Amino acid sequence: MRLATLRLPAGQPSPEPPAEAGITRGTSAAVVLGDTAALLPGFADVGAFLAADDAGRRAALEAAAERVPLGDAAFATLVTAPSKVFCIGLNYRNHIAETGSEEPRFPTVFTKFADSLAGAHDDVRIPAEDHRIDWEGELAIVVGRAGRRISEADAPAHIAGFAVSNDVSMRGWQGRTSEWTQGKCWEASTPVGPFLVTPDEFDPAARITTRVNGEVVQEDSVADQVFGPAQLVSYLSTMVTLRPGDLILTGTPAGVALGRRNEAGRHPWLVDGDVLETEIEGLGTQRNRIVAE
Repeated sequence: MRLATLRLPAGQPSPEPPAEAGITRGTSAAVVLGDTAALLPGFADVGAFLAADDAGRRAALEAAAERVPLGDAAFATLVTAPSKVFCIGLNYRNHIAETGSEEPRFPTVFTKFADSLAGAHDDVRIPAEDHRIDWEGELAIVVGRAGRRISEADAPAHIAGFAVSNDVSMRGWQGRTSEWTQGKCWEASTPVGPFLVTPDEFDPAARITTRVNGEVVQEDSVADQVFGPAQLVSYLSTMVTLRPGDLILTGTPAGVALGRRNEAGRHPWLVDGDVLETEIEGLGTQRNRIVAE
């Protein structure tokens, strides 16, 4: 199954969101059916749909009638108000090598916020405070079932599915200290989506590809991670309860701008007008234009 969160046309009422604060109005969860997406009544985003009980989800799937052609769909970020966004650094062996780091014994963890997220086709803005903007194509895990201290063996049952993401990084601010969050959590800088794809429809050895203006800059298998999805779910749930709609960005392969030099000997940071595409086989493609503030 494929799910998405769509922005609704101006003036169209959105489903009544759950009581929790932070759910974005003007959006609707949808299930993808061929070349259309059917809106799921009563659910403002994929996170709200995942948090519902089995009966509520079944009823929404059965009642989904209003269709939007995928070619006309405006994708919001997949989960508009996750309680947590965990990110993993240094999780692909070739990326570890290009940074000159040692393979970690434990996952390198940092966080983002709901305000850091963006839609799969949204513009990503270069902030006035930092021009060292880097790409980091990543596989995102979407939590589907709550749990604390989840065993690695049980972890797959807590994964609702997977999505494309890009941990666009402000390297100037990231490099200010040894702790990375200030370079990673900028407003609307992290596209997630367009789709959540359930594990039964996802190849765990799928290829991940990042392109800048059509040029491939990253390409690898998502199976080349030091810590796989089950390990990460288990590890993170040791610290805190994971909840439906929580996101885990699982790290990036080699090929980032920080590890490259152009013909002038400079890092090829993203600049105004660049087009950043991130694709994972079976999960879809993001296309984000880089725009200066």
